[in-house]
Amino acid sequence: MKRMLQIALGVVTSVGGFLETGNIATASQAGAAYGFGLLWVFIVGTTCTIFLVEMSGRFAIASHYTIMDGIRHRFGSNVFLLTLTIAALVNLMVLTAEIGGVSLALQFVTGISFQWWALPVAFGVWILLWRGTFGLIENGVSLLGLLAICFVVALFFMDTPWSDVATQFVPTSSINDPLHYGFIATSILGAVISPYLFYFYSSGAIEEEWDKTYFGPNRAIATLGMTFGAIISAAILILAAMIYPRSGIEDVEGYEQIAMILIPAFGKWGFYLFAGSLAITCFGAALEVSLAQAYIVAQGFGWNWSEDAKPEDNPAFSLVYTASIVIALIPMLAGIDPLTITIFSMAITALSLPFGAVPFLVLMNDPIYVGKHGNGWIANTAVVLIIALAFILSIVTIPLQIFGG
Repeated sequence: MKRMLQIALGVVTSVGGFLETGNIATASQAGAAYGFGLLWVFIVGTTCTIFLVEMSGRFAIASHYTIMDGIRHRFGSNVFLLTLTIAALVNLMVLTAEIGGVSLALQFVTGISFQWWALPVAFGVWILLWRGTFGLIENGVSLLGLLAICFVVALFFMDTPWSDVATQFVPTSSINDPLHYGFIATSILGAVISPYLFYFYSSGAIEEEWDKTYFGPNRAIATLGMTFGAIISAAILILAAMIYPRSGIEDVEGYEQIAMILIPAFGKWGFYLFAGSLAITCFGAALEVSLAQAYIVAQGFGWNWSEDAKPEDNPAFSLVYTASIVIALIPMLAGIDPLTITIFSMAITALSLPFGAVPFLVLMNDPIYVGKHGNGWIANTAVVLIIALAFILSIVTIPLQIFGG
């Protein structure tokens, strides 16, 4: 019974890690521009995420290493520094987007510009990291993210064309703008396959001292938790596909348009449900990204690290997440549009995937580290193909999208 409760808690708290500003923004844009035609990307991306999250936990259990720890130990300083640099830069962009998401939610409710909210939000993230524990962050804050179930509930308050959803979720040959289509698909993959999730998850397994009895629960949490989060993200896309075309919106240009997505189902309360969901999920993600950043740097350089320890016991670890929050705050204070940062950071995330995934796959097939718990051919093939798809889409669409508008 205790183990079942742990699995259930792990599943529901996975929403806080999976659903955040990247998923909300990309799903809304996809639905507005292409109807249900990009749902397949969520299926593909979630499949890859399930494999990678499960591998992250399995690697920590079998080897007693975190991912970044294992990369440094197995490949040496050059590969480690390259992987760390890319992961750290991507994390900073994602952290900026999450702080922007919370700030925008507060702007919607108060009418005060997100720029004024950015500093208090960043301070709130920092103080909770400074004073909180891993359990509080993983379970307490993330549990609040269950408010986001309102997106799924909204589908049953509307005349959802389920037959169209079932038949139109695959790619079509009649795409008017394949460049834009590819860019949005890339951004979705970057939002769904977020590297910080894997670093945070493997570090959490070490923090909570998972032993070999956790192989089963780890598999259940990864599969059910990521699927749970993906269903909510898919619900946002379906809502966008139904609502925006009716209003003549084919390109979501700001979060103000996304904020209206629940109003047809819940009336004026839909606005506040959206703002609450955006604020809570982005705040939870900001905590996890900040922690993931501190984890990978501290683990790579052999510093003391633990969110459960007092800051004075691991000062370098605490300094990393403090500095990351300060750096991520700068674009928000400068007034850069949060939606632009979000979409672009998700595309760059997709571009960065091979740099962390390839060495991790090598580790997962090395018996020195995982013994008999290595990958099978299905997991290896699925991850390689999906990461390759994300990378190819990135190098084709990102430069053209930047220079071609």
